[in-house]
Amino acid sequence: MREQHTASTAWPSLRVADWTDTRETLHMWTQVVGKLRLAHAPLLNHWWQVTLYVSPRGLTTGTVPHRGGVFDVEFDFVDHRLRVRSSDGAGRSIALRAMPVAEFYGRTLDALGELGIEASIQARPNEVDPAIPFAEDLEHASYDPQAAHLFWRQLLAAHRVIGEFRSHFVGKVSPVHFFWGAMDLACTRFSGRPAPPHPGGVPNCGDWVMVEGYSHELSSCGFWPGGGEEGAFYAYAYPEPDGFATHSVGPEGTYYSDANGQFLLPYETVRRAPDPHRALTEFLHTTYEAAAEHGGWDRANLEDDPARWNDR
Repeated sequence: MREQHTASTAWPSLRVADWTDTRETLHMWTQVVGKLRLAHAPLLNHWWQVTLYVSPRGLTTGTVPHRGGVFDVEFDFVDHRLRVRSSDGAGRSIALRAMPVAEFYGRTLDALGELGIEASIQARPNEVDPAIPFAEDLEHASYDPQAAHLFWRQLLAAHRVIGEFRSHFVGKVSPVHFFWGAMDLACTRFSGRPAPPHPGGVPNCGDWVMVEGYSHELSSCGFWPGGGEEGAFYAYAYPEPDGFATHSVGPEGTYYSDANGQFLLPYETVRRAPDPHRALTEFLHTTYEAAAEHGGWDRANLEDDPARWNDR
C-alpha cells in the first residue's frame, strides 16, 4: 500500500529521549558503513568522499569504486535491511534488528567478503568518547524500527529544504550529505578564501582531519538529531566573523548558543510552524547572511536565483 504523505509524515515528531539507545547504536552502524567509503574512495576536499546520502529508502553510500567496478551499501529504513550491491550483479542483504555493534560489524564484513569486497577499515569509531572498537562493542545493541523510520523521515524533510537553499549558491558548495562522525545532515558554502588552521580537539579524531575539513572559509548548516527535544537545526561560520552571533536572524525561536558557537533552531519549532518549509528556509538564509555580510563575502558573484531560466 502506497504511503500517503501528510504534514505529520513529512515533519514527524521523534523525541530525542525516546530513541537514545537506537540512535547511539545506529550512529555506530553508520560509522562502520561510512568507513567503507573512506577505505575505497579517493579524497575529495573536506572529506566529501566519506559521507552518506539520503535516499528514497534511507541512507546510502552512493557509488563506491572497487577494482574494475563499483558497489554501494544502503540502510533501508522502510523494509529495515542493510543492502550491499555490486556492479557485477551480486548482492547481499542483512536484516536490521536489535543486535550489538560487534554482530553488525561481523555480519557486514561477511557480506562484503562473500562479494569479494575488501573491508580494511579503521575498526573503531571517531568523534565519540569512549571509542569502543566495533568488534568489541556489545554495549550498543538497540534497534527500534519505528524510530529509525521516523528519523529517516526527519532527514527527508530537512534534505528537501536544505537542497532548495543550496540551489541559491553558485560558488563552491557541498552536497547535502550525512556525516557519520557527528551523525548530522549538513550543507556547506564557501567564500573562496583560505581559513586559518582549525585547532582540532574533537574526541578520537586527529586534528589533521579537522584541518582538512575546515581548510577554507565557510558557512555551514544542517540538522542534528541529538539536540533539544526532537533534534535541532544549526548554522555556524568558520572562522566566525565579528558580529555573526548578534546578527538578526529568524524565525522566532532561533537563538545563538555560546556553548556550541552556532545558531540553533529546535526541530519541533519548525515542525509546529504553520509553514515548516518557510520557517526553515528563513533560518537557513538569515544565518548564512550573518556569515556572508559580517565575513565580507563576494555575494554578487556567489549567489544567483535558481529560477533564472524559468521563463525561457
